[in-house]
Amino acid sequence: MNLQEISISELTLGMYLVALTDQRKKMSVKNPGLLKNQVVLEKLRSKNIIQVTIDIDKSDIDDLVETAQTKVPLSQEMIRATSIFTESKAVVNKLLTSLAQGSDIDIEPVNKIADQLVESLISNCDALQSLSALRTKDAYLLEHSINVAVLMVSFGRHLGFSKAMLKKLMIGGLIHDIGKTQVDIDILNKPARLTASEFEHMKLHQVLSNPLLDTIPNLSPISRDVSTMHHEKLSGSGYPLGLKGDQISLVGRMSAIVDIYDALTAVRVYKAGMSPAQAFKIMNTMAPEELDGDLFRKFMVKMGFFPVGSLVLLSDGMAGLVWESNSDDNKSPVVKTFYSLKYKSHRDVKYVDLARSKLTIVKGLSAVDFPADIGEYRLH
Repeated sequence: MNLQEISISELTLGMYLVALTDQRKKMSVKNPGLLKNQVVLEKLRSKNIIQVTIDIDKSDIDDLVETAQTKVPLSQEMIRATSIFTESKAVVNKLLTSLAQGSDIDIEPVNKIADQLVESLISNCDALQSLSALRTKDAYLLEHSINVAVLMVSFGRHLGFSKAMLKKLMIGGLIHDIGKTQVDIDILNKPARLTASEFEHMKLHQVLSNPLLDTIPNLSPISRDVSTMHHEKLSGSGYPLGLKGDQISLVGRMSAIVDIYDALTAVRVYKAGMSPAQAFKIMNTMAPEELDGDLFRKFMVKMGFFPVGSLVLLSDGMAGLVWESNSDDNKSPVVKTFYSLKYKSHRDVKYVDLARSKLTIVKGLSAVDFPADIGEYRLH
């Protein structure tokens, strides 16, 4: 045996748990073994446990080491992430097009790109989060699929999921809306809000996704939960099954939060995307009755009110993108400024590290606050 004591905050899925230590004493675990269940992990973290003892030799240590690897500089990871992000859009677009045409699913390209996306997010999640914030009005389903996948993995990593688990979340996110390829194309692409009857038809995508998911070989139950549960609500008011409370898995609860957040912040042909702060205010009214309140708070902590890729106004009147996060203080990220809101004109690009500046973020902005396309500023 190769035993090691670690703090409860360091405990992650894949570790072989032997003993627990609270403020009073050390206690042996009745049934030592690999920690595989995220619900169990969350319960352990919620108790008065200070340390745990793990067996290194029996732990899935390779997975854990890769997940905890050193953060790659953003400038370096952005190069790789841009290539992976472009490829992921092509892979998902081909998948969605094939399904719309009634062709069989080829899941292997999705598996391969999922590995690459997870690797990039582990190396430096800021790169892909910045790229995924780039929105266009006419590619919602494609962009939403990738964004939900990226956000699910970022959220899962924040919760301490293993690398193997992160890949399952990634695949689940990429395919979570495949049922929409089976709904009426005119309703799917309608350039306006749906009527009540049209919305009822759109809700069928959750039912229509099941036969498609059944054709995917070796699909993880975790990936399936992301797809089948992202519209369920704790109150039972969701769809398609009206699941309630504990009937919704942890992953299902996470996917509901992520899906709503991305939908609210997305640009659509009939609406501008909300700022993250605006989205959080709306979602806060849904917790804890519809959304898991504890998970929602953890998601906000992970994202911060000014997530990477979001638009903000600084106290000197300059506006730009949140470019890089600050793990020590999510209120003081690096901001890439390029526009004067006061004079409504573009300026030379500057990178402002708020942790080293007297400037502060005044408020979040949306794309409508800028007169021209800002997509190019996300790519350099």
